[in-house]
Amino acid sequence: MFIQTEATPNPATLKFIPGRTVLDTGTMEFSSREAAARSPLAERLFGVSGVSGVFYGYDFVTVTKSDGDWQHLKPAILGAIMEHYMSGAPLLADGTAGNDEAADEDGEFFNEADADTVATIKDLIETRVRPAVANDGGDITFRGFKDGVVYLNMKGSCAGCPSSTATLQHGIQNLLRHFVPDVVEVRPM
Repeated sequence: MFIQTEATPNPATLKFIPGRTVLDTGTMEFSSREAAARSPLAERLFGVSGVSGVFYGYDFVTVTKSDGDWQHLKPAILGAIMEHYMSGAPLLADGTAGNDEAADEDGEFFNEADADTVATIKDLIETRVRPAVANDGGDITFRGFKDGVVYLNMKGSCAGCPSSTATLQHGIQNLLRHFVPDVVEVRPM
């Protein structure tokens, strides 16, 4: 098994590509050892000293470190990923193929009168933003729309990334404002 690694715009996050599907649809994020208990792979990764976050995409795993040097962490992370796939264990402890999509949609907020605007915003995020952000090992999901402000949740390598403010304000905000005149601003949530 050959696992590729790629740097991300976030120096605290590294993208690991195992050469097979990780998660069939959507994404999953684990921001603590407790949250990782539902995934054998995430549990193994949190067992590596210095790991503070794990994120699954379609064909990649991003790992965020709280401390330590990638030169020392990378071999242990590669070993944990390889061990998981060689063991044949399921991605999730309960054997399901779930993702965070339902949780992402829970708690969305917007005025029903803005439903058409929100549908356009979600479509633009889904078709133009998410694929580009996935290339960098992360994800951005819609959280809400109120008074012309779009609220987005940043996950994976996007969470805490030094360039995330520029991505939001210069990339996503400009895109949404161009196609949806009602959008005034984009903010992280």
